[in-house]
Amino acid sequence: MIEKMKTVVQCDFDGTVTEEDVSFMLLDACARGNWRQILKQYQDGKITVGRFNTEAFAMVKASKERLLEIAKSKVKIRPGFHKFVEACRVKGFRLVIVSNGLDCYIEEILKDIGIKGVEVFAAQTEFKPDGLEVQYTGPDGVHLDAGFKDAYVDFFLKKGYRIIYIGNGTSDILPAKQSHYIFATGDLLSKCKKTKVNCIPFTDFNEIVRALESM
Repeated sequence: MIEKMKTVVQCDFDGTVTEEDVSFMLLDACARGNWRQILKQYQDGKITVGRFNTEAFAMVKASKERLLEIAKSKVKIRPGFHKFVEACRVKGFRLVIVSNGLDCYIEEILKDIGIKGVEVFAAQTEFKPDGLEVQYTGPDGVHLDAGFKDAYVDFFLKKGYRIIYIGNGTSDILPAKQSHYIFATGDLLSKCKKTKVNCIPFTDFNEIVRALESM
């Protein structure tokens, strides 16, 4: 009898689990400086996502409590997410959230909406008087300045996993292309269509739940 291939579902957070980018909302609310100028440098490919987050969140002087309060009050979860988490559990799929966002608000938001037991890999956050300090650490424990999501896809592939990738942004393009299945929305969907990469479009998690039934 052929052993069923083990499956990991690697899911982005900001703009994927949530309808909008939580980190951008927090920077708009709390950053003391022109963080969007740094964002433009990242979008133009002049700096890495690691450098963008390091410089942008250094402008945030708010306390952890204030930051999490804002995140929880403003966040909108994409419909069907609870059903999706349960569907992964029933199917025996390992669900991991791999995000360029901050671990503190991702974990707090999941806790606030009653989601438990989901692995989260994101920027490690340290609150300091002169601003937030963020750092990305890959699955091998090495500090990364770029390619964070790609590193986890590589790791799961080497472990023999079939990868189902879910994302929405430009930072999802390269890791998604290495995966076995892609669920795409937003910029990721546009890029997949433009480059003729096979993907399954989605607007909410109910659509993903229905598609997972046959996987």
